[in-house]
Amino acid sequence: MSRLTLAVLYGGRSGEHEVSCVSARNVVRAADPDRFSVVEVFIAPDGRWWVDGKPVWLRLDRMGKAVLVVDGREVSCDVVFPVLHGTYGEDGTVQGLLEMVNVPYVGADVLGSAVGMDKGVQKALLRDAGLPVVPCVVVEGSRWERDPAGVRAQVENLGYPCFVKPTRLGSSVGVHRVDRAETLAEAVRDALRYDLAVIVERAVPDPVEVEVSVLGNDDPVASVPGEIRPARPRHLFYDYEAKYVDPEGAELVIPAEIPRERAEEVRGLALRAFRALRLCGMARVDFLLEREGAVYVSEVNTIPGFTPISMYPKLWEASGIPYRELISRLVDLALERWSRRNALCTVYEGGRRIRGEDPR
Repeated sequence: MSRLTLAVLYGGRSGEHEVSCVSARNVVRAADPDRFSVVEVFIAPDGRWWVDGKPVWLRLDRMGKAVLVVDGREVSCDVVFPVLHGTYGEDGTVQGLLEMVNVPYVGADVLGSAVGMDKGVQKALLRDAGLPVVPCVVVEGSRWERDPAGVRAQVENLGYPCFVKPTRLGSSVGVHRVDRAETLAEAVRDALRYDLAVIVERAVPDPVEVEVSVLGNDDPVASVPGEIRPARPRHLFYDYEAKYVDPEGAELVIPAEIPRERAEEVRGLALRAFRALRLCGMARVDFLLEREGAVYVSEVNTIPGFTPISMYPKLWEASGIPYRELISRLVDLALERWSRRNALCTVYEGGRRIRGEDPR
């Protein structure tokens, strides 16, 4: 049986470019060499694509199959693994491109990626599905410039401390904890450097930070929960430095040291969130737990980290799925979804449904 060509896309036009590069190295290392021939496709910060230092283009060959053109040579793509965190990768843009050229790809589709990336839309959908989310407001950059007093009043209603985040970014880039009204403007202005809108959330006091990995398409499964303990007071929350810069920035506890009934509760909520956002393939669902009270869905990440310290693969290893098997399962899920989508009718003519035929 011939190996599949697995194109790993990484880098990208995002504030999470460096994190993506680290994640991709681990995915490439973990891919089964007996099953996959891996092609590493680097997307530079300026948006240009490169393979082995040579510019690359994506196009369709005569049979309609997606190929990479590298230095005049065609390389077929059997399946794509977008290891692209943040904008222009996790937000549905690359997924739309891959749909257009009809190539299977790992992870959520266009809709799931878009709503998963936008925290404001995501939280609205989760709330409408009856899932518990932290009270928040979304502030467009244009509104902040036009009516800062009105925004301040809304935030006052939420209460301090609060968190200010770009609506469409991850890895805690541009995230600020705001403890008093005097520092709100600085936090909003910095977050608006990365997106056209920000989300302001009420801070949960002294939360237990728990994450659950989800894997599957129509019948997803949830991993054991894991707990993140930032090194306080050096890191008041799990910020970028705690994740990627400070080697002792946080302790990862797997499985999470929470009561069994709470562990089952967050696993169930993770699956509900996955379905509510119409996701497929994979996601990591983050939670904030009050010490003696409520459980909140913090956010859902459709392309979670695959770095050496990332929770998504670690949680699956603790749940009995090693890294190499995890990559294979993700590819299998991508191929399954692609096969089902390609069985759908895409042309309708003269009352006759036609699939894959030229109506002329």
